[in-house]
Amino acid sequence: MPAQGGVLLLGNHISWVDWAIIQLASPRPVRFVMLRSIYERWYLTWLFDLFGCIPIEQGVSSRNALKTVSDALNKGEVVCLFPEGTISRTGHLGDFRRGYERACMDVTSDVVILPFYLRGLWGSQFSRSSSHLKNNSLRLTRRDLIVAFGAPLPATTTADVLKRRVFDLSISSWEAYVETLPTLSKAWIYSAKRTGRRLAIADVVSGRDLSGYQALTGSIVLARRIKRHSPEQNLGLLLPSSAGGMLANMAALLRGKTLVNLNYTASFAALEAAVAQADISTLYTSRRFIKKLEGRGIQLEALLNRLKVVYLEDAFEKVSLVEKLLTLVSVTLLPAWLLCWLHSRARNSDATAAILFSSGSEGAPKGVCLSHKNIMANVKQTAEVLNTEEQDIIMANLPLFHAFGLTITQFMPLIESVPVVCHPDPTDVMASAQAIARYQATILFGTSTFLRLYNRNSKIHPLMLNSLRLVVAGAEKLNEDVRNSFALKFSKPLYEGYGATETTPVASVNLPDKIESERWQVQRGQKPGSVGMPLPGTSCRVVDPETFEELPTGEAGMILIGGVQVMQGYLNNPEKTDSVIKNIKGTRWYVTGDKGYIDSDGFLFIVDRYSRFAKVAGEMISLCQTEQAISHSLEDPDVEVVVVAVSDAKKGERLVALHDVELDTDSLKQALIKSGLNNLAIPDQWYRVAALPKLGSGKTDFGAAKALALECGV
Repeated sequence: MPAQGGVLLLGNHISWVDWAIIQLASPRPVRFVMLRSIYERWYLTWLFDLFGCIPIEQGVSSRNALKTVSDALNKGEVVCLFPEGTISRTGHLGDFRRGYERACMDVTSDVVILPFYLRGLWGSQFSRSSSHLKNNSLRLTRRDLIVAFGAPLPATTTADVLKRRVFDLSISSWEAYVETLPTLSKAWIYSAKRTGRRLAIADVVSGRDLSGYQALTGSIVLARRIKRHSPEQNLGLLLPSSAGGMLANMAALLRGKTLVNLNYTASFAALEAAVAQADISTLYTSRRFIKKLEGRGIQLEALLNRLKVVYLEDAFEKVSLVEKLLTLVSVTLLPAWLLCWLHSRARNSDATAAILFSSGSEGAPKGVCLSHKNIMANVKQTAEVLNTEEQDIIMANLPLFHAFGLTITQFMPLIESVPVVCHPDPTDVMASAQAIARYQATILFGTSTFLRLYNRNSKIHPLMLNSLRLVVAGAEKLNEDVRNSFALKFSKPLYEGYGATETTPVASVNLPDKIESERWQVQRGQKPGSVGMPLPGTSCRVVDPETFEELPTGEAGMILIGGVQVMQGYLNNPEKTDSVIKNIKGTRWYVTGDKGYIDSDGFLFIVDRYSRFAKVAGEMISLCQTEQAISHSLEDPDVEVVVVAVSDAKKGERLVALHDVELDTDSLKQALIKSGLNNLAIPDQWYRVAALPKLGSGKTDFGAAKALALECGV
């Protein structure tokens, strides 16, 4: 903060006591701009006058208050104004109002804007967070509050640029906060103790419900077996989203191991490469699960023969009743700190907690190394914006080898004491819908591909999903027809999020709008078509892909993601890591490879991946936009068409469309022409295939789709 001269403090508004915290952090006295309705409360007016507060209200009279702000700044005073205009109801940034811009029009050239970001009061008794977050915070012995001040900005800085700078500041404040977080295993012990006898994990297939005490007991017992069987650091796990799969992950972390959940839907070559890269010698799996995979045509015998295999059924069978009871009694009676000392061997938050192999939708899978800090940060970020409530129950059916499933549907509920209902197959939507109805689940995560299945299944009645308060789509672009059909059938909006394995994975998300009843002011949390705003502790930046210079608001370019959840790096591949991690002014940014833009309200919009552009006759064509145009021209919105680009001697590249149902392609081409689609963007060839290539996460396998298109054209 400049020692002299007018300074306008602008930042986020989280709680009723923000003003006090900012004043404590400021070396200079601060005058706060506040609502007149609060200022005029007779028992508070004397205090506000003592601090020189400036009352303001909407309408013509606000001009007088803004004139007072301008005069104070010109006198060299420090003034604080909350541009959101109200306390956050989501823990996230609301719309930045432009009133301060009018105040800055009449200030002298030496007046500056100083952005700030306040972290730590969301979840406190002074915030508007859920009772669940507040109750969790009551159990803490301390609360770290951080006020991050940025570099001074010109007084001419507009609201859209200011909001991006505030998001940038959230990174540094969260970096300081994450340093105070425990390892995943320690956090799991404290969470299980909080949960106690209440439901922690429900397994749909086995029909067994586990309390917090029982789940912690199971993970400790299994951790002892891991100690005997696996002296190595990296553990291979080939398990579904089930109680056993989750407990195996937590048990490995209790032993201080690094998790490597293998993608059982990948090719044998990809699995073999993952095992070799991660130096895996022991594999933990389930006989029952292996048989199910064999029934689906997935043969893993060659892989199992190469490794030392530990079957969970055998491991638990050898546990005596005495050991189970003694462990359960100790878990129930001993304090959490003592259980951590006895059972948690993971003590370094900077250590690698998990290695996740990327989906490989456009190339060879890469091992993404995520630390305890990365995952704990993304867990806390997600829980804050979801504003988890006491009655929340999460439906978990995403695979554990995928970052979305591992972090959001396993670690987040287990660490945040939110009950989780497991089902191993996200394509078995009927069983998932039945589980949602039976347990009254409130939050469902899925991909666009998997959520489409709920729309298609006529046996799923809307009442089966009636308990859901949030349905969040991620991992791939949300198809507009899927969004509309889901809302029409179930009366539930789909909130789209965005991220990557390299960002643990969540980077941004849309949220429900919230309204306050005092002035009926709406805090906007979503914009259809966008992927939302960055999470707290995260910032998105759009840059020129060549120079990496930041682009103006609304201009499309390369998307960078900065934040505490950005990966450590790629396994044994520093060159590839350096190509996607850019250090800009001390902040690590992940280069996504996605093209998009940020609008004036801070919402991120994805145009397409740079790799999904084709150069046809010298013109850049977005394959995603072609797919969307085809989808809008089809009578059945649930029909999926994948467009790929292949080499062409005359035009450089040509477009090929793949579909798995019969289509009248001649009529479809005419409809595309009438829709105004560029003729170069209309596919030259259309091939019907038995099935569109998919990855285990539900995303389209574009590499396999291109190979299939080439085979069809031979």
